[in-house]
Amino acid sequence: MIQQQANMDWMLKDLAEGVPQTRHVVVLSADGLRMAQYGTDTDTADRLAAACAGLQSLAAAVGSELPHSDGRMRLVVIEMDGGFFYLMAAGAGAFLAVLADEGVDAGLMGQRMRDLVLRIGDHLSSPPRQDGVAR
Repeated sequence: MIQQQANMDWMLKDLAEGVPQTRHVVVLSADGLRMAQYGTDTDTADRLAAACAGLQSLAAAVGSELPHSDGRMRLVVIEMDGGFFYLMAAGAGAFLAVLADEGVDAGLMGQRMRDLVLRIGDHLSSPPRQDGVAR
């Protein structure tokens, strides 16, 4: 994970510094394991990654109720007192999560997240795990 973190630092930094009011940027696997982070400590990034696993599962359950949906989540945005939380699908088995302050430009954040995912989506994918080991 350390090598992967080093490879992603500059990409996540670009997003965090390019959108004012960004607090935390985390890349996680579909099973809720932190793959990379920027602007946050490891414990916070791990908590956000774990919460995202539940959120993506909830989004898939809701999406499966739509008649022409495959149930895959693309983007979840949560607005709360004090800020916004974004969770975006980012490659096979990977997600990009961002926590931002209340004053963030929501449109700019969504655009920059999409641009980042399109630009480096292959680097953000996480292979399926079997017995706790990536295959």
